[in-house]
Amino acid sequence: MTETLELVCPAGTPAALRSAVEAGAHSVYCGFNDETNARNFPGLNFSRDEMAESIRFAHRRGAKVLIAINTFPRAGGFELWARAVDDAHRFGADAVILADLGLLDYASQRHGLRVHLSVQAAAANADAINFYAHAFGVKRVVLPRVLTVQEIAAINREIDVETEVFVFGGLCVMAEGRCSLSSYATGRSPNMNGACSPASHVEYRDEGGALVSRLGGFAIHKVGAGEPAPYPTLCKGSFRIGDYQGHAFEDPVSLDAAALIPQLAEAGVTALKIEGRQRSRAYTTAVVGGFRAAIDAYVAGRPIPVSALRDLTEGQKTTSGAYRKAWR
Repeated sequence: MTETLELVCPAGTPAALRSAVEAGAHSVYCGFNDETNARNFPGLNFSRDEMAESIRFAHRRGAKVLIAINTFPRAGGFELWARAVDDAHRFGADAVILADLGLLDYASQRHGLRVHLSVQAAAANADAINFYAHAFGVKRVVLPRVLTVQEIAAINREIDVETEVFVFGGLCVMAEGRCSLSSYATGRSPNMNGACSPASHVEYRDEGGALVSRLGGFAIHKVGAGEPAPYPTLCKGSFRIGDYQGHAFEDPVSLDAAALIPQLAEAGVTALKIEGRQRSRAYTTAVVGGFRAAIDAYVAGRPIPVSALRDLTEGQKTTSGAYRKAWR
């Protein structure tokens, strides 16, 4: 049995980072407040001063900070992404999380920074992962959420780098780093601008007594008076198709793989990742605390405690996602 599994936790703000560390995170991932990271929303992320102080705070308490610089640089705009890598090195980040080939080369050649391959790179087989490891010295890969536990085990037998997998939070129906739905509707790319379904393009209208939510002019949801109106994300919209009305792409549901921690560890996984940089401090504290208790129980040989996090999930529903998939 492994001595421990690294718990990698989200932080969209300095306050959330402190909450994650105090709740038991081994590592925290976060990003600068610009389009270099894939959660570029107003009110989220870190100024340079906040990042430097947050890294000092985490290190004083024995936690690591991983900086996500995981969008793809615009043509002619590489300097913004290069500066993010430079500052991550200057502030003492424990690793940077990258997806772009040019940025991977820059980080490995310029600073010798520890590099983790972002899920945005969508590296889902051993050959792809070994390429990144050999070409850029990648030490860890965040696996996309399309693999079974058995497939993860097979990959780990053929690579010499660490693997990190998501165990809780929102799911995306698209292959990470490859989605163009938000770009089509709003002109803002989650892969380059860092914002899927940005709030600047969200609109709510009262139409005939019903509340209609739109994204980029497209109607995504329609609910009756007094009913809760979900945030209009394209892939989780409710649409009418012939006689059917419902979620055409993906139901609002969250991943919860706490019960699979033993199997993931046996498959050779190094780190377990929680999604949710855009969520509240209360979410961070509850989810991090719950998964730290689950990891500690596994390491001590005790049963994994039953998850009590359903109220923090989308639609108050959970799934094991692709880990137990029976489809192809």
